[in-house]
Amino acid sequence: MSKKLPIEELDIELEPTEEVVTDEASSSKMKKLRAELKASKEKSAEYLAGWQRDKADFVNSRKRDEESRNYFVRFAKEGIINDLLPAIDSFDIAMSNKEVWEKVDKVWRTGIEHIYSQLQQVLTDNGVTVINPENEMFSPSEHDSVDTEKTDDVSKDGKISSVISKGYKMGEKIVRPARVKVYEIGGRNAGEAK
Repeated sequence: MSKKLPIEELDIELEPTEEVVTDEASSSKMKKLRAELKASKEKSAEYLAGWQRDKADFVNSRKRDEESRNYFVRFAKEGIINDLLPAIDSFDIAMSNKEVWEKVDKVWRTGIEHIYSQLQQVLTDNGVTVINPENEMFSPSEHDSVDTEKTDDVSKDGKISSVISKGYKMGEKIVRPARVKVYEIGGRNAGEAK
């Protein structure tokens, strides 16, 4: 067994700058350092959590701003498109009577057709599609029935007999429903009493 010697009996020379720290002093200093470390960790965690919240708020704010901007642009486009539709309807009406249209001077007719195709391209470039539902089943979400046409053919009941004016949609949103006449078994005109 080894024998423990008191410190005085050990032959150790201490440098004059070195301090001998007692157990009580080192324990107190360690507790203080641990407390400071714990406080620093809590403070840094608090700062990190705050920074992460602020970053998430900023990202969400940018998304909301982008959605608002997109909505505004879409709303503005829809307004302009609604303003163009009567002119396009006028072109459709002018060109619908093929016999008369073919009698018009060819150079003039070609110019008008070119203008019409440019207007159609503007619609296409802005994500607008035409709803031209002739011979399709009537759908109140896409069509506006302005009249009915009598039929005895059961297979035609509820189908669109003719398109008065085309409808338009931008993406999935109906900008203007197609105005149509619908076949109806023993149908009545819109003006007749029910």
